Amino acid sequence: MNTITKLLIALTIFTTLLTITLSSSPIEEKHFDLKDNEGASSMSGSPLGAARFLADTRGLIKCDQKPRLCRAKGSPGPDCCNKKCVNVDTDKQNCGLCGTKCRHVEICCDGSCVNPLVDKNNCGECNYVCNRGDDCVQGMCNYA
Repeated sequence: MNTITKLLIALTIFTTLLTITLSSSPIEEKHFDLKDNEGASSMSGSPLGAARFLADTRGLIKCDQKPRLCRAKGSPGPDCCNKKCVNVDTDKQNCGLCGTKCRHVEICCDGSCVNPLVDKNNCGECNYVCNRGDDCVQGMCNYA
């Protein structure tokens, strides 16, 4: 094989490994309680000890214990519902209040479940208001 072919193969392998690594990275940061020393004792010299340590979630701080975590930069939302940070103004599973679910066709706009296919004040998306006299049909103002 010539040098160009070897270089292309190496580049393809590198790109594939990079894609796999990035796609398997967790989306949300995990915070560990550094005061909990139980996990450190499970890290014996064996590779299985390290895997058990990484799988241990006892030291994971959740928002029900520290609600201020949800207000941190990069958080999915400022509200804590079922131990997860969410935004109750836009989350379909916790719309307005924790546990309030919107129906299948509805979206959560400013903490209220609305149907964007027919709602004149949220036509097609949140806060898109149709002109006076126009109807919202299939998510479009004055369609027909």
